[in-house]
Amino acid sequence: MPPSNSDLCEIRRREGRLDEAAAHGRRAVALDPGDAAGWYNLGVALYDRLEVVASIACERRAVRLAPDAPGPHFELAEGLLLSSQWEEGWREYDWRWRLPGVPPLIPAAVLKRHGLTAGRSWDGRPLPEGTLLLVADQGFGDTIQFARYLPMAATLCPNLVVACSPDMRPVIRSLPGGYRTVTDWEKAPPFAAHTALSSLPGLFGTRPDTIPPPLSGLRAEPARVQRWTERLDGLLPRGYRRVGLVWAGRPTHGNDRNRSLTLARLVPFFALEKTVLVSLQKGPAQAEAARYYGAAPLVDLGPELESFADTMAVLEQLDHVVCVDTAVAHLAGAMGRPTAVLLPYAPDWRWLLGRGGTPWYPTVTLHRQPAPGRWDEAIRGAVAAVTGKTLKASGRPARR
Repeated sequence: MPPSNSDLCEIRRREGRLDEAAAHGRRAVALDPGDAAGWYNLGVALYDRLEVVASIACERRAVRLAPDAPGPHFELAEGLLLSSQWEEGWREYDWRWRLPGVPPLIPAAVLKRHGLTAGRSWDGRPLPEGTLLLVADQGFGDTIQFARYLPMAATLCPNLVVACSPDMRPVIRSLPGGYRTVTDWEKAPPFAAHTALSSLPGLFGTRPDTIPPPLSGLRAEPARVQRWTERLDGLLPRGYRRVGLVWAGRPTHGNDRNRSLTLARLVPFFALEKTVLVSLQKGPAQAEAARYYGAAPLVDLGPELESFADTMAVLEQLDHVVCVDTAVAHLAGAMGRPTAVLLPYAPDWRWLLGRGGTPWYPTVTLHRQPAPGRWDEAIRGAVAAVTGKTLKASGRPARR
């Protein structure tokens, strides 16, 4: 049996053929207006085309047709949050827990050991006694972004413990406040309530104009900073601008095809005078540094960065960071480092729409694709941010 128009909508979207995806999606809902899956797939395709108002309308239609289906609710949340409609967006965002394949926030065995049920989570009310367990439930970047809510939670719940991955422990422990961390569920202390770190913005009713600032005082360990200072001072040419680069994220990320690029695409940086490029790239894309050829020297630190503790220490030595939407963008922004973030045409919700900066990180500039797959304009904007030059073009997204 050939794929339906609804299926073709999603297939073409994943292939990046967005015009065809939207055409198939519209045909699907015209032929069967009562099919929630058709409206859902069309809404996702329209989100990728940045037709956000139309995408939200499609997902609302899908929700009415299938009110218990988590996919349309979650995609509705993405559209609402991207378009700054955060009050409703946070409510819909809670549907992420019901998506297929999403593991429970806390393993059932841990809840049972503490006499709790999966439904008993913290509702934001004061908890003067007992322990609140906050779970760093999403990616590294999300953990760094939402860590700013820890002092607000600690005001209501003084006995606070953060459950996080070993990778994130150095970051959490570097925050002012001395938060306790646990990286092994077997060592989790008894707790009276729990919630996800990513749920705190919604619990505190965050709007784009009420986002708490990043936590001041996020700094690398002094001994590690000293070690990296000596390493870089001996390795990098004196008097050169130091620009850190990260051009690719984790390949398993659901949107990595759109958010990552190759080192070769950053060629405008290769010709910068009195500039040394410092690769902070990890993962498979790190190998591209060995094939670099350009006038500006490039130093590959990827193999030497054993943890985020090292990355933090290196970030303190750089004049600017240029990166795609990865954890390094959040870490550099949280540390107050000047950072240029390259964004795909349809960005993650947290970067909002039409902004050259972000309320999450005052020292970060955003450089957006004007159309799907078009990195050149965004990269030129990042070069201008690094060099302090003004672009002649407006840099506004192209209208569809």
